[in-house]
Amino acid sequence: MAAALLLSDLAAGAGGVISDILLGHDEHITRLRELGLVPGTRIRVVRRAPLGDPIEVSVRGSRLAMRRSEARHIHITTE
Repeated sequence: MAAALLLSDLAAGAGGVISDILLGHDEHITRLRELGLVPGTRIRVVRRAPLGDPIEVSVRGSRLAMRRSEARHIHITTE
C-alpha cells in the first residue's frame, strides 16, 4: 500500500513518485517545476545538511538542492 508524504518529511535515502505540487505564486516553486519536478516523476532524497536545511534530491539523473520550505509543497507517494 502506498503512503502519501511531503518531500520535506522523507529521510535520506528514501524516495517515491511526485503525486502533486501545491500551486502558488512562489517563484521558487515555479522554478522547481521548470527543472522537472512534476507529478509522475521519481525522486529520492540523497542527503540533508547538518541542520536539516537544505536537502539534496536526485531527480531525472540530476541532483538538486532545495530548501525545506520548498520541499513542503511537494507531495510524494511512497511504495
